[in-house]
Amino acid sequence: MNKKKRRDRQADFEKELLLNPEKIAEEKKRKKRTYLLCTLLGLLAVVGMGYASFQAVRAVGKANLKNQAITAQPQMMQKEEEAPKEEEQVKWQEGWIRYQGKVYAYNEDIRTFLFMGIDKNSEVKEVAEGTNGGQADALFLAVMNPHKESIQVIGINRNTIADIDVYNDQGAYVDTIRAQLAVQHGFGNGVEESCEYQVKAVSKFFYSLPIHGYAAINMSAIETLNDAVGGVDVTVLEDLTEDDASLVKGEKVHLQGESAYWYVRSRNDEFASADRRLERQKQYLNGFIGVAKRAAKQDISVALKLYQAIAPMMTTNVSADEVAYLAPILVDYGFDQEEFYMVSGETVMGDQFEEFYAEEDALYEMILNIFYEEVAIEE
Repeated sequence: MNKKKRRDRQADFEKELLLNPEKIAEEKKRKKRTYLLCTLLGLLAVVGMGYASFQAVRAVGKANLKNQAITAQPQMMQKEEEAPKEEEQVKWQEGWIRYQGKVYAYNEDIRTFLFMGIDKNSEVKEVAEGTNGGQADALFLAVMNPHKESIQVIGINRNTIADIDVYNDQGAYVDTIRAQLAVQHGFGNGVEESCEYQVKAVSKFFYSLPIHGYAAINMSAIETLNDAVGGVDVTVLEDLTEDDASLVKGEKVHLQGESAYWYVRSRNDEFASADRRLERQKQYLNGFIGVAKRAAKQDISVALKLYQAIAPMMTTNVSADEVAYLAPILVDYGFDQEEFYMVSGETVMGDQFEEFYAEEDALYEMILNIFYEEVAIEE
């Protein structure tokens, strides 16, 4: 458009403004409505694309998690006295378990994650092959059950005697021995390799249970995690004043900073101190999960902020697309303290170290209760 035409249009506009101001005002409103409508449609298109992309990412994450487990279902041995009845055998499917007159099938929609607390107070660093990967002083399985829309947690004693794979300084497999479950992470390179060894050992202990993801978190991350959700309230279970003066047995304390670290980490040389620490860790995690869920409901980005905050102190195989799949679900899933299980058993003194022996029948029943569902077989 040339200068003369622009001047003519401006002159016509000014003339119309003087002679018919109401018409000009209505035209402005019409153009504004048209602009807003176009803007809104554009935003909806962008949001729609973003939502579609997000759902696509979540779908990828869901598929990845399922494929990440090295086993498809637990290898639960059928007890001889519980063998399928003759009338049941026609409809019997592989992997079903008959126990105390009921038939169970593994819930394939469950997603299970192993969380390891590694006894290192630093950022994650790869180490040379050998036994310097750091022991897993805390071991917890977190179970997402979409059928119940619930989160369940299993606490595992670090001193649990289990099959441990031994590797030499060149990373070659040497032997499998019976030893404390916590030492398995010490083999390997201190990062992904050590985690994979630990996942394999825990999975085997739980009858080859599928484990879909892991996170090994150095103990130095405790303060960061705790303070990021505003701290956790506990009633102190045992006297820990040698490490922190505020941790008096029976006192109600709002854990912040180093107090949280000592409450979760402290352990002395007394017999079964690891058992008592595990009880504190269970109590603390119950409180932490509740606080974190409330914080996430107010701000969904809390999960990502926690993830980013401890990233330098964590090794995990849970990727961004998997986090995108999990985060919105976890906020809405229920978590009850009664859903926090402990592997029951007995701690005894071995030749050199404490040894925890799981009660086999109780472990068997726990796995059936958490990971299996009853099957109705019609006659």
